[in-house]
Amino acid sequence: MADRIYRNFIVDDRWKYMVDGLAVTLEITFFAVIIGIILGFVVAIIRSTYDKTGKLKILNFICNVYLTVIRGTPVVVQLMIIYFIIFGSSRDISKVLVGITAFGINSGAYVAEIVRSGIMSVDNGQFEAGRSLGFSYIQTMRYIILPQAFKNVLPALGNEFIVLLKETSVSGYIATQDLTKAADIIKSRSYDVYTPLLTVAAIYLILVMTFSKLLEIMERRLRSSER
Repeated sequence: MADRIYRNFIVDDRWKYMVDGLAVTLEITFFAVIIGIILGFVVAIIRSTYDKTGKLKILNFICNVYLTVIRGTPVVVQLMIIYFIIFGSSRDISKVLVGITAFGINSGAYVAEIVRSGIMSVDNGQFEAGRSLGFSYIQTMRYIILPQAFKNVLPALGNEFIVLLKETSVSGYIATQDLTKAADIIKSRSYDVYTPLLTVAAIYLILVMTFSKLLEIMERRLRSSER
């Protein structure tokens, strides 16, 4: 085991591939989550507004097309389309930026449906109460509906973040040197398949367990604040 660790991580400072790959993975995940949440909330509000009032018909149609296309195609295909076709003429484009864009757009589709289900789960009486207090539709959504919906969908949003973290492992298809690609580079030089891949699997497991625990703590605090 000591010899495997030495050959895979110590020789030529190959451990740096893991550190740099982990940093890239977390960077893509973090910014993709931000894009996904913003995009998802916008789409969810448009769709729930159409469901409740019949307004924003054209925007709702566009959102439906977006959801159908994104949820109906693999994320790795979307990643390659964005890199090789959309940004095909810009060879100097950052691969990390492409990854953030692709995973953010993909995540936004799933976040949209999660948030929309949360909004629709809030009783219609809450809307009526807000309007009776003189709030506009937007104010009612902002101050009354969305805070309640967010608490309802927090566990699902947390799971989406964890899924997104693992999905970034396909970034190597566009030669992004993320955590999984780092393992691929190391095993191609050390000729040892097991150690780099098992190490990457262990790192992902630790990350998922850590974020799951943080999510559990957040949920517990939200429940206690309701008492």
